[in-house]
Amino acid sequence: MRKITLAYLAKIVGYSKTTVSRVLSGKGDKYRISMDAQKLIMSVAEQENFKPKTVAQSLRNKLSCSIALVVPQISNPFFAELASATLAEAQKYDYSVMILDTQENVDLEEREVRNAIKRGVDGIILVPCGNDPGYLEDMARQIPLILADRYFPSSSISYISTNNYDGAYQMMKHLLEQGHRDVLCIQGSTASVTSKERIRGCQQAVKDFGAKCNLHVKGNAYSVENGYVGTRIGITYQPRPTAVFAMSSTILLGAVQALTEQHVRVPEEMSLVSFDNNQYMDFLNPPITRVSQPITRIGQTAMKILYDCICSGRKPSSQILMTPTIVKRNSVSQNSTKT
Repeated sequence: MRKITLAYLAKIVGYSKTTVSRVLSGKGDKYRISMDAQKLIMSVAEQENFKPKTVAQSLRNKLSCSIALVVPQISNPFFAELASATLAEAQKYDYSVMILDTQENVDLEEREVRNAIKRGVDGIILVPCGNDPGYLEDMARQIPLILADRYFPSSSISYISTNNYDGAYQMMKHLLEQGHRDVLCIQGSTASVTSKERIRGCQQAVKDFGAKCNLHVKGNAYSVENGYVGTRIGITYQPRPTAVFAMSSTILLGAVQALTEQHVRVPEEMSLVSFDNNQYMDFLNPPITRVSQPITRIGQTAMKILYDCICSGRKPSSQILMTPTIVKRNSVSQNSTKT
């Protein structure tokens, strides 16, 4: 007599092992599995005398119901919000999330990813901190892996991010339309594709606008210190920039500190804009105009796709760039000294 296994039953009914297990465990409605699918699975299981306790045993042997979320710096508000969205989505699938902080260190990142796999996680969502997919190409062949926010354009590894180029382009266009011709851009990590795409968007906006514009690019980290130092140096240039574009919420905080110390009024003497959409920006004086990224949607979508791939056994193949929006507040003024 054939030994009935979860894999055999899943093959007969044409659904994934996880879908079959959810139905036989009485969780079909919770996971929105259609009534037709539930009836088919229950009927075939009964015919084959496949018991729910066999399902539980099979699941214990196959799935840990946990994933790893690997981020460069959990103290960064952007990654904290990404983690919150991922956790909320994972709870819908009864999944736990192991959060790992790589501190923007490539060697630590690789060690954490390899350790997560050894611990038996079912999949990984990763915000990489290097500029070379290297070992990740091999990891993606071993386990469902999705990159969030940062990614490698030349790699086939699945990713979900913001269209950073378009967001920076639209914000730079806004500054140009307000008459700003000397703009200080303080970028994040020069190894990050997000930083590269944001600067590329700014440069293209200047080129398309057609007017002469001095675009000063400073910085090399997504940090408060970088924003502070870049702003202190940048506002000494002659002619002095009339606008500062901080390429992240953490960089913005440093820029605000530097401008405050130098008694530079925003927006009367200096316009100030940012990338990222953190709630505190509306409580600054003045509230900050910024590029809003769909952080919650990125986290939710990454978890949903990862879960679907875990259940189906498919390799993640999505490469998605979500559209950002410009949130206009009161930190940009019309520059009357444009040339």
